[in-house]
Amino acid sequence: MTQASTVAKRNCTHTHSPTVQQLIDRFTLSNHPEGGFYRETYRSEQNVTLVETSSSVSKQRSANTAIYFLICPGHLSRLHRIQSDEIWHFYLGSPLKVVEVGHEFPSMFKETVLGQDIFNGQLVQYTVKGGTWFGCYPADDLQDTTTNAAEDASGHIYSFVGCTVAPGFEFSDFELASRAKLLEEYPKASDVIIKLTHGLP
Repeated sequence: MTQASTVAKRNCTHTHSPTVQQLIDRFTLSNHPEGGFYRETYRSEQNVTLVETSSSVSKQRSANTAIYFLICPGHLSRLHRIQSDEIWHFYLGSPLKVVEVGHEFPSMFKETVLGQDIFNGQLVQYTVKGGTWFGCYPADDLQDTTTNAAEDASGHIYSFVGCTVAPGFEFSDFELASRAKLLEEYPKASDVIIKLTHGLP
């Protein structure tokens, strides 16, 4: 092996993975209302006009937006929905389980795992359609994810992903779920609804 290739190999080798706190500090992440940590990284300067079919009311939205999103054991993204499609991109850490709830799924819910193990069914990119109730949690979190007590003490267990929303995200389009209403509408999905609606009415 030549000296140049040795240097290149050394430069491409990670000596350690970042901790949760290091990621929060490095990417200036803040608490997200649904759970986890995030920061908006892009908001298109181009706008699109959306027209609500029920009322014919139009509104302006950015063509697309993007965020970093970080979640770790002891935390979860509670069930919510937005009006636009959301594309998830896996970056670092442990696999992430995305849960969707709806009548279009055979068991009234669907679970998709994002991660690096692409030959065993994990995906590095996945799209949640607009209007779908969904949430997520670390697939490696085998403890009770409804309390912060389960958080990994070393800070090395987490899922770090990106989310692209088109048309762009606005908090006015964001709706947290009601546990009682979802349990009534989707009784077959009761286990995941209870898991992903902690603290919601």
